[in-house]
Amino acid sequence: MNANRKGLVTFSTIDPDAALRAAVAKTRTEMIAEVTASKLKGRGGAGFPTGVKWNLAAAAKGDAKYVICNADEGEPGTFKDRVILSEVPDLVFAGMTIGGIAIGSAKGIVYLRGEYAYLRAQLEEALARRRAAGLLGPQILSKSVGFDIEIRMGSGAYVCGEETALIESLEGQRGEPRNRPPFPVDTGLGGQPTIVNNVETFACVAAIFAKGAAWFASIGTEKSTGPKLFSVSGDCANPGVYEFPMGITVAELLREVGGEDAKAVQIGGASGRCVPASEFARTISYEDISTGGSVMVFGPQRDMLAVAKNFMEFFVEESCGQCTPCREGNAKLLEGIEMLEEGRCSARYLDELLTLGEVMQNASKCGLGQSSPNAFLSIVSHFQDELMGRTHGPAR
Repeated sequence: MNANRKGLVTFSTIDPDAALRAAVAKTRTEMIAEVTASKLKGRGGAGFPTGVKWNLAAAAKGDAKYVICNADEGEPGTFKDRVILSEVPDLVFAGMTIGGIAIGSAKGIVYLRGEYAYLRAQLEEALARRRAAGLLGPQILSKSVGFDIEIRMGSGAYVCGEETALIESLEGQRGEPRNRPPFPVDTGLGGQPTIVNNVETFACVAAIFAKGAAWFASIGTEKSTGPKLFSVSGDCANPGVYEFPMGITVAELLREVGGEDAKAVQIGGASGRCVPASEFARTISYEDISTGGSVMVFGPQRDMLAVAKNFMEFFVEESCGQCTPCREGNAKLLEGIEMLEEGRCSARYLDELLTLGEVMQNASKCGLGQSSPNAFLSIVSHFQDELMGRTHGPAR
């Protein structure tokens, strides 16, 4: 696969109906084995093996099982799921249907980001077409297996991108992460076995059944297979949604998007890490720099302290407040950045803030608090020369 591809190159070539027909011709065990053989990992950013997740849910005991598509694309700088849902929603619905049949579920739910409400009507139309064609409903492709999908709306809460907070929201509760274990594959929606996968993950499932697990596994690296969509924004000549094989280097990506003069790239959104120019030879993959798809390019003129402040303001606003490390820690990091701006932060206090960030990574309850210090820590680590001139005055 060539690296210089923009948009939904692979997905635009996939026939979702053919993918579903190929899937239902297999047994449930064979379907999960095909996903496992592809080595597909979750495209939402966590990178958990999809086949393992489905196998666990298939083996779990429950009165009902559920398939949830996480379309709550709230990570700053990420917009590739919106494009998938706008242009190839049938791929997602086919992937969900395959997942439902594979684990023994009759019910799927798309948890759609509140800001994407304008997409709902066309998504409902696509679901109606699929029901009329026998691709959804009580008998999929005239076989004695049924599966249907409904759309439920989120309300713009960033924390609901975390799968257990999303489930809490679906159950009518405040969107807060649950203690784990138990995990959703055992105790999910309504206490029943549930798989939660990203929009792009379900689209990849359809591609796998249309073209084969071997085809998917032949793209990318040994541990990071398949093509990947990237939402590229910031200081580059050609922002947009790009498709590259997993394992592309940061430098290669920047050449394709016209961002060769960047001094840093934030990979993974606000919760990701800031990669300096000295590390642009690193690869975007699960074994090196993992991402759900967000790539923010920062040009030579960018003030990296202002970048860090922007991210921390976001996390202070979006923390659900449930656990102390996240609730209080994000506010203290933001306060420290403001002190740096005003020239009131000592080097000793900056070191204390770095320690606080590491504590948050280890002690926070969910991925939001565990990842929210990432940008601050990486920016301070890689741009000390830019920041240290602002560290003086008494320690606090």
